[in-house]
Amino acid sequence: MQIDCIDHIVLTVRDIEATCAFYERVLGMHTVTFAGGRKGLAFGSQKLNLHQAGKEFEPKALHPVPGAIDLCFITSVPLTEVMQHLSACDVAIIEGPVNKTGAQGAMLSVYFRDLDGNLIEVSNYL
Repeated sequence: MQIDCIDHIVLTVRDIEATCAFYERVLGMHTVTFAGGRKGLAFGSQKLNLHQAGKEFEPKALHPVPGAIDLCFITSVPLTEVMQHLSACDVAIIEGPVNKTGAQGAMLSVYFRDLDGNLIEVSNYL
């Protein structure tokens, strides 16, 4: 077997509508509705599917809980602009910019949390 890419990741969240609003406003993602009213957040050729905590769809992770994931997103927007945008959105940066190593090499990253406490990393490849 050979895996080519990630299609989607499922986030278990406390409030789907608030999560959609946050990811749209802060990260520029687009809310999509699919499969009988389910919600997801689209960006590039990927998607975050959303499960409401306590009302998850089957099959699901063995122990799904809000705030249990770390995500790294790559952007072509310079991190100085990302940091200004986060500040304008009243999102606290908890670390960065710091040098990190991603799947394709050296990168510069900033970290913050979403509404559920998930760790979000936004990075530029160097």
